[in-house]
Amino acid sequence: MFIAGLGASTIPAHADRDIVQFGSNIHVGRNSSVHDTVCFFCNVDADGTVQGDIVVFFGNVHVGTAANHDVVNFFGNIVADNNAAIGQNMVSMFGVVRLGDNVTIGKDLVAMFGNIHAAETVSVGGDRVQQPPWIFWGPLFIFVAVIILVVREFRNHRRRAFLRNYPFPPRP
Repeated sequence: MFIAGLGASTIPAHADRDIVQFGSNIHVGRNSSVHDTVCFFCNVDADGTVQGDIVVFFGNVHVGTAANHDVVNFFGNIVADNNAAIGQNMVSMFGVVRLGDNVTIGKDLVAMFGNIHAAETVSVGGDRVQQPPWIFWGPLFIFVAVIILVVREFRNHRRRAFLRNYPFPPRP
């Protein structure tokens, strides 16, 4: 009875003009406007205006005209056309950022473990932070190489110990 009362008293969530997709690309037409777009394993192609945030995991983002809040991408690329505007922050993790001429970013531009290719006319209102990919991939590569060598030597040691006790060649 108590649980039924709690269920009846909850306030429903409203997501007017929000688009959330898993595996299906999101396209915002030239004369269209949406609020937030969230995409998992797909791409966002925003030729129109996105009033809120664009968040993409394992896909690419294309901003044609305007994204009025944040653009966040994990493991994909961000492309902003000429004269595009991002109202707040642009964050890219493990991807490439390509910005055309006269692109404006309201606050910060952050590219962690990726590259930024930007025209000279790009305007960033806050900080521009870039961590090159080798800072992550270099130590990871060394760590994996050490693990492979340790496992290889351990297997060779076990093989030699086994063969040491085996009568080789076999007796007739």
